[in-house]
Amino acid sequence: MTGTGKVYLIGAGPGDPELMTLRAMRMLAEADVVVHDRLVSPEILASVPKGARRIPVGKAPGCHSVTQERINEMLAELALDGNTVARLKGGDPLIFGRGSEEAAYLAERGIAVEYAPGITAAQGAAASTGVPLTHRGLASGVRYVTGHRQKDRPLELDWKRLADPETTLVVYMGVANIGQIALALLAEGMPADLPVLAVANATTPREARLLSRLDRIAREMRDWCADGPVLFVIGRVAGLAVARGLDLDETLTEARVAGHG
Repeated sequence: MTGTGKVYLIGAGPGDPELMTLRAMRMLAEADVVVHDRLVSPEILASVPKGARRIPVGKAPGCHSVTQERINEMLAELALDGNTVARLKGGDPLIFGRGSEEAAYLAERGIAVEYAPGITAAQGAAASTGVPLTHRGLASGVRYVTGHRQKDRPLELDWKRLADPETTLVVYMGVANIGQIALALLAEGMPADLPVLAVANATTPREARLLSRLDRIAREMRDWCADGPVLFVIGRVAGLAVARGLDLDETLTEARVAGHG
């Protein structure tokens, strides 16, 4: 190959291939190399062109097999070798996906970058569970926050502002810190019986759901056997899971499922 290639920053969405955009599928089909995260579902990886080279760069909590710095370098090296590189990320590359960091690194080296937005996990979970992120009379807004900080630094969020009963709080990457998150929200006056819906592997055949409440979610998560990425929906809208008749974890008692009183 001659000349400089380019990099596609592709949002793979929450896991269901049917939720990928036409642009994302077109970009993926054009790729010579696909650099993909751990959170990209096997169903989506199955659509990678057979002739394309696949490079996994997945990062798990506490175990970064490939550092972000090395990923940046790798993308640049592959593009400078003349490849069309698909950087395939779960969800949307610009929502907790570090896509902007990678794009800035590439732009500094004169490498063209194009984006394909993806459905973020919160939207996917809402669609697959039927639990809305906003609902008249329950939540007039929604906020996305990360439950994990770089290099395992302590969470230092604006808990007072996040503890808003009129807003749905969606926590990404929060399994390890859900106890701290719950305690901080309780300390700012959020009710103990506030419903919390945990969704693992949203939109995929492996999707699992746990409906709890703010004062129990940390304990119940320790006993929950779900694998894969977990999203937390905290707020009154999560209580609609009961009305929607969701197929929740069978270990929950009726009182726990209700999430009230």
